[in-house]
Amino acid sequence: MNQPHDDECTVLATGPNAPEAPRTGDDNALPNGTRLGEFEITGLLGKGGFGIVYLAYDSSLDRHVALKEYMPSAFAARTQQARVRVNAEHDETFQAGLRSFVNEARLLAHFDDPSLIKVYRFWEANGTAYMVMPYYQGPTLKEALMMRPEPPDEAWLKRLLAPLLDTLALLHEQQCFHRDISPDNILMLEDGRPLLLDFGAARRAIGGMTQEFTVIYKQNYAPIEQYAVTPAMQQGAWTDLFALAAVVHFAIAGCAPPPAVARVMTDPYVPLAERFAGRLSAGFLAAIDRALSVRPEHRPQSAAEMRALLRLADRRRVARPVVRPRWHYLAACACAATVIAAVVAAASGYATLRGKAPPAATPVAAAPFVPAAALQHVVAGASTERSVDVKAAQPRVQIGRDRLNFSVRASHDGYLYVQMVGSERSHFWLLFPNAVDKDNFIKAGQTVTLPRRGWHMGVDGPPGTDHFVAIVSDVPRSFDGAGLVAGELFSEFPIARARQMHSSYTGATPLFAGTPDCAGKPGCSPAYGASMFSVEEVAN
Repeated sequence: MNQPHDDECTVLATGPNAPEAPRTGDDNALPNGTRLGEFEITGLLGKGGFGIVYLAYDSSLDRHVALKEYMPSAFAARTQQARVRVNAEHDETFQAGLRSFVNEARLLAHFDDPSLIKVYRFWEANGTAYMVMPYYQGPTLKEALMMRPEPPDEAWLKRLLAPLLDTLALLHEQQCFHRDISPDNILMLEDGRPLLLDFGAARRAIGGMTQEFTVIYKQNYAPIEQYAVTPAMQQGAWTDLFALAAVVHFAIAGCAPPPAVARVMTDPYVPLAERFAGRLSAGFLAAIDRALSVRPEHRPQSAAEMRALLRLADRRRVARPVVRPRWHYLAACACAATVIAAVVAAASGYATLRGKAPPAATPVAAAPFVPAAALQHVVAGASTERSVDVKAAQPRVQIGRDRLNFSVRASHDGYLYVQMVGSERSHFWLLFPNAVDKDNFIKAGQTVTLPRRGWHMGVDGPPGTDHFVAIVSDVPRSFDGAGLVAGELFSEFPIARARQMHSSYTGATPLFAGTPDCAGKPGCSPAYGASMFSVEEVAN
């Protein structure tokens, strides 16, 4: 079958707001009302550097779906004909990412598994590619953990791991490996079932061809073999099991394990079996520690072996056979059929396409304010070109006996700020600078150990995890806009006030990252680096 011209199946819009030129950045997202054959875009679910996910209404089956578009925003832009245009110098890189996007869609469409994202259909059109998936609702695992008042127990973790290991076993049997497992790549559905999200194939393919994307792997979840450039370091089931164990580490300790590349020479990793003895069973913690071994051969070699080490019930699940979808080139399915000009709409042949009017999308409730999650947002908004390394003197401290101490080192000159959410979750502090210690300038490569003379941080309980974020900003920052209130020693973001400000905040940068002092300073850099860490408080 010959491929039709894209504009034969594109429904374009009318009106004064129709774009007339190539668009970049946020404007790359297709507007609501865009008709893509039987799909109509009704909202924006999310976007990153390599793709955009829309909420869409499927008029043929009367349901809402998620529609994902391949859009590497660094070197692609939308034109007035709704096509994706790429600079000639980046065409080879774009095509590599496109092939990986399509291959991922084909792979996901091949499986029908309760804990693996499902793809209904996929196609190429308008210079890019798309896939349609169910509209899943729920927080990511990271968000779900941040909302918990205390770390999960072993039974909860086993209920999480059992279906994920089933899914990995299914993938691995077909010699498919996910290679991008992390807490923010697992969705927690309303029935408590974990859902493993996409593989990030396009991101890795592009990252392998250009130096513009330096952060290809999530460093705390990627094992050493993912950084290897020699075929001797093969990837396999053990690669995914390392990442899954790192997810469990995050759930237990409140932070991810040290990056694998930092563990090759001198390993700073403190085994969970030592840190959390008594809170979870020795066998469970030992299994997670083993899966986090730096050397691949020291880890479990299969999902079945990992299941046995964790003493999970043997529960095999067979994926239902599915019919492979046809390879659709029809732009009738194309998500880039933008609604732009009535004249072209009349010529398209879809101008008379009618169907049941899409119902209004169900409003998504605003996420509740969780102080520890606010720290994560600060880290997410940091510049990838600025690194901040933090090391706690003791990752586990005893209440009423120990004191909190840590060191900070940055890749750049800047101003250091340290925020903390205590184990009781009712206080959100700015620890540094403070009323006693105001000098917060730090030089590139300099190690600053806190607290310094004149103040200290006691361990007062209750048992649980203290979460910290260290920010090193190019210029001084003000947190007045985030509701900061000065205290006798430490300043504080009162929880009630922070919750109120969070609910109404619409800024582009994280609220609790503060505001850079750039007034009257031409060329002022608003960038900052940030790193999150945690310390566990235990009863003496």
